[in-house]
Amino acid sequence: MPEFVFAYHGGGMPETPEEGAKVMAAWEAWMGGMGDALVAPGNPVGMSKTVTANGIEDNGGSNPLSGYTIVKADDIDAACHMAKGCPMVVDGSGSVEVAQIHEM
Repeated sequence: MPEFVFAYHGGGMPETPEEGAKVMAAWEAWMGGMGDALVAPGNPVGMSKTVTANGIEDNGGSNPLSGYTIVKADDIDAACHMAKGCPMVVDGSGSVEVAQIHEM
């Protein structure tokens, strides 16, 4: 079955421990609902640097990555359907970019 990466953009760090617990519960419920389709839950990431032929920029690019997850799905449409349940999508604080991982 093909694997897909969910690249998260947006979201933010919770401001209180209570908010953090609520956010974690939402992510755990969503990921738990994926069952065996969840290959690697991934992690949030820090601010990225953009490397080009002209040098290195510290700005994270035009749409900085905030985390990732790897899932299995029948096709990209099924993976996108899974991504619709992402807490950042549901609450409107971010987006999920979905791309198939191609074995080399």
